[in-house]
Amino acid sequence: MKYFSLRNKLLEFAKILVSNGLVVRSWGNLSLRIDENLMLITPSGKPYEEMIITDLVLVNYHSLEYDFAQKPSSELDLHAEVYKSRKEINAVIHTHQQNASTLSTLGIEIPPIIDDQVQILGASIRTAAYAHTGSKILALNTLNALEGRMSALMANHGAVCIGRSLDEAFTACQILEKTAKIFIDSQIFGGAKSINAELAQQLHTHYLESYSKWE
Repeated sequence: MKYFSLRNKLLEFAKILVSNGLVVRSWGNLSLRIDENLMLITPSGKPYEEMIITDLVLVNYHSLEYDFAQKPSSELDLHAEVYKSRKEINAVIHTHQQNASTLSTLGIEIPPIIDDQVQILGASIRTAAYAHTGSKILALNTLNALEGRMSALMANHGAVCIGRSLDEAFTACQILEKTAKIFIDSQIFGGAKSINAELAQQLHTHYLESYSKWE
């Protein structure tokens, strides 16, 4: 079987997403870049608990062609657009995690409020404009929201996190959920005070270029 170890890695993280409550059943999807043309992505409509490595679909992210009976995720366009536009990114995770999904209904930009948020995710968390699930418009809206960021909310839908590795993309999912909960909880006390935007950008740059250089 082609790319057995990479299939195994992607499947491992699919199970981890379930165990951490970031996805349920077949909702959400994740992928891994193979090279300058190919990616592995989770299939459409297959519950994570039942997924096996042969269910993972090998796709050309330029042509969107795949030679497998199993249909790839309906968010295929989103993953493909990220890989075509962000050459440093090797993993994409789309979730329906609870707190981030709650904030996605507000249509707002989450300011920089916590150190690990700005270091790992970027200077803020934008919300991509709503579009039909699986559509090209949704993919492009989300790509715009991800500019200079490692995560974005998808209006009235969920969230997407990206990374230079699956580990980094998964960490981004965890930090996003933590940040979303803190933002929601802080509203009880009048709202969180933001970190200076310029400093937030410096912290993100330091993380990418120095702190996480081992990635």
